[in-house]
Parts: sequence; structure tokens; C-alpha cells
Amino acid sequence: QVQLVESGGGLVQAGGSLRLSCAASGRTFSRNAMGWFRQAPGKEREFVAAVSYNGGSTRYATSVKGRFTISRDNAKNTVYLQMSNLEPEDTAVYYCAAGSGSYTYSPFNNWGQGTQVTVSS
Repeated sequence: QVQLVESGGGLVQAGGSLRLSCAASGRTFSRNAMGWFRQAPGKEREFVAAVSYNGGSTRYATSVKGRFTISRDNAKNTVYLQMSNLEPEDTAVYYCAAGSGSYTYSPFNNWGQGTQVTVSS
């Protein structure tokens, strides 16, 4: 099973940028789709973005399309989420997740601990 550790969260002003990283350990990283999810206070966890096993395909939630970019470096066992033009509504705990399959619509069933992102207005 892949172990996941997120980093890069923090406090940023609206309109600013952050890059989240998720370091994975385990031999199957390069065969798994990877995703980012988030959970705001009082809300359910929601999908943000996903990338296929080789980075060739990506998928985004409508709310972040055009502002966030997901990518991966299989040589470093790391997946990234570049977030730009951040809005206060983006405030949440962000979770990295590994898919059970190789493509972006795979079920995600292996989660990191999360990293807090706070966007001030």
C-alpha cells in the first residue's frame, strides 16, 4: 500500500498561490492514479483534481478548473497541486489520495493525513 505525506499548506491572501506536494512511498506509485481532495469546516470532503498514472490525463472540479494544476513526478514519487488565484472559498484541509486503478476515474481509497490551506480575504 502507498503511504502518503502532504506538505506545502499555509496561510495566503486571496489572489495568491501555493503549491502542495504529496510524497508517496511504496512500489506501486507509478501505477496508481493520484488525486487531491479537500474538506472545509462543516462540509463533506470533495474532489479537487486527479491525474492518471503517467500524467497523461487530468481531471478537475469545476470550481478549480483554470486555477489549479495537478502534476506528478514518478521519478520522485511525488504529486503536486499548484494553486493560483486562491479564493477564501478554497480554505480547507487538502488531502492527497491514491487511486485503486491507473486512471482519473479510479476509486480513491488510500489517504494522506492532510494539510491545511487558509485563504484570507
